[in-house]
Amino acid sequence: MNGITQSTALWYASRATGVVSLLLLTAVVLLGVLVNRQGRLPGLPRFVVTGLHRNLSLLGVAFVAVHVLTAVLDPYVSIRIVAIVVPFTSAYKPLWLGLGAISLDVVAALILTSLARARMSRRLWRSLHWLSYVAWVSALVHSLTSSTDLHRGVLLDLAIACSVAVVAAVLWRVAHAGREIPREERAAATLAMMSPGRAPQTRDTARDSAGRRDPENVR
Repeated sequence: MNGITQSTALWYASRATGVVSLLLLTAVVLLGVLVNRQGRLPGLPRFVVTGLHRNLSLLGVAFVAVHVLTAVLDPYVSIRIVAIVVPFTSAYKPLWLGLGAISLDVVAALILTSLARARMSRRLWRSLHWLSYVAWVSALVHSLTSSTDLHRGVLLDLAIACSVAVVAAVLWRVAHAGREIPREERAAATLAMMSPGRAPQTRDTARDSAGRRDPENVR
């Protein structure tokens, strides 16, 4: 091809917004992994982290919307509108486009639950937001398989960098969480995490619970 023409503009727009969407989704996942329990990053106050996370999420949604719209309008292949929200119904590469639909559906669900966060319990909201990993993995595999753009060169390096960054952040978070619990209490914490409805107790929380009476037992 000799540059962008009227017939290839939608093709380039779809591919470009897809790459940017992957980068933004990766940034959102990294922020979610790296923030501590108080919602902060080292050197940044909580409101800055919250605003950055929200703005990156909304920007990512905007790029995903343009990516989907240009893919549907591109005459090179015929993609029905229903195929962008119902996974594996596309006649063109149903498996790989289906993964993209899954990622889109999960991102939409995360946005809706974030808007309704004030009406939800924190535990339910956090449980639902574990699905962000599903959205990211689906988006990554969709990007690598639905076209040849990320099979070589700079874009492949970019996809590898996104993967390494997320895996490294998850490993760091797991190791950091393990260090927060004293070694002698880790076995009990593991058993507590495996019990439905119970949270692990650290030395401080155990002391608090031991020093307070259960209101239900007060006569």
